Amino acid sequence: MTARRSSLSLLLVRLVRSRRRSPGLAAGLLGGALAAGLGLGSCAVLVTVLWISSPYPDSGAGGALHAAAALWLLAHGVELVRADTLSGVPAPVGVTPLLLLVLPVWLLHRAARDAVDGTGEEGAPLVSARTAWAGVVLGYLAVAAVAAGYTAGGALRPSWLGAVVSLPVLVAVAAGVGVWVAYGCPRGPVERVLALLPRGARRLVLGAEGRERVAVAVRAAGAGAAVLVGGGALLVAVSSVWHLGAARGAFLELAEGWPGRFAVLLLCVVLVPNAAVWGAAYALGPGFVLGTGHVVAPWASDPAPLLPPFPLLAAVPEAGAGGVLNWGAAVVALLGGGAVGMFVGRGAVRPGGRFWSWKRTVGVVGLAGMLCAVGFGALAGMAGGPLGVGSLARFGPVGWQVGAAVWVWVVGVGVPVGLGLRWWWGRGGATGAAASVRTSAPTPVPVPVVVPAPASGADAEPYDFEREEGTGTP
Repeated sequence: MTARRSSLSLLLVRLVRSRRRSPGLAAGLLGGALAAGLGLGSCAVLVTVLWISSPYPDSGAGGALHAAAALWLLAHGVELVRADTLSGVPAPVGVTPLLLLVLPVWLLHRAARDAVDGTGEEGAPLVSARTAWAGVVLGYLAVAAVAAGYTAGGALRPSWLGAVVSLPVLVAVAAGVGVWVAYGCPRGPVERVLALLPRGARRLVLGAEGRERVAVAVRAAGAGAAVLVGGGALLVAVSSVWHLGAARGAFLELAEGWPGRFAVLLLCVVLVPNAAVWGAAYALGPGFVLGTGHVVAPWASDPAPLLPPFPLLAAVPEAGAGGVLNWGAAVVALLGGGAVGMFVGRGAVRPGGRFWSWKRTVGVVGLAGMLCAVGFGALAGMAGGPLGVGSLARFGPVGWQVGAAVWVWVVGVGVPVGLGLRWWWGRGGATGAAASVRTSAPTPVPVPVVVPAPASGADAEPYDFEREEGTGTP
């Protein structure tokens, strides 16, 4: 009976746990669908307001909703195809507004974290990581499939290759990061991925000290990318002010009336991060292309083809050989590499006056450069894309070229900066540690000498042991 009771109790416990876990997939599906619906609804509201305020709407409410769904898919990196062209040849539209990309990524992240919400016994989450991740991804992709099918018959149609590859990859990665954060950022999945690296790289990143080095490299790569994006935005702002007349003329020529100008201004705002990445690519050296065979770089700029008037394009430097001001843009790349070296050099000095060897410091700079190059190269690839056929088939920076330039700048500038700061701060730390050792040396403590009291005299006090001068009595 005891054995049966124990087995029955175990069965009941498993049943209760399964009933607790069973709503996890449904909650994840609902959360993913809700996140997709919120993003799609935001785009629909924005496009509908612009359509209502437009004095000359080209299509009805159905066309506005088709445009909203297509814009939502474009925000996920899905390339669109414009069917109603003057030549009759479908033209691709592949430039993703990076500011619009923030909304779906944030919604996915929040949905994945909420799917793991709640704790069970011993503080463990009620829903497993795979169940929550699968629910959010499937719910989000279900709404995305409906939106892609809805826009398939409109003027802006999604490219099925992008809808099958780009969108699922983005959804899976954003939801995976959200679940990983909800579980407290465990080291197990990261270490399993790092175990696939070669032996020398594994020795650099695995273990307790390896985790510290990876953390320093990640912070340094983030700082370098932030400096590059900020510097690129500053270059675009300065060039826009320099060409203020041309930018103002393009803004007034592109649209008539305040509703149209507001739409153009809104489009410029969502493309500001793209312009910042373009400016950083210009400062790094590879530059960007304004059509096939038309490269804009610091040393020279090819004559651009006939482009539509747009305020951000007015900031593009004039065609011809680059001058001192053009070459001065490389200061942004120098600052980006210096930021990586500064973070690594600061992290190389450990508490207690210890610091990394120069080989280890160089290895961490190389790791930070690789992370920064991969991230910024992917960002540069998403910031550009085709805007048509023929000469406009390539528009914006080339991702692999920008990534290679980032690695070269980070290693070339970050290594000497990191080693120099490691020596400087390590020298100060070692001096301070030696001084603290000298000042904290223990002071000798006098040991009291106890003199025993004489045994003679029953009424003698313990301290009454001195003899009077000239007598033999105590």
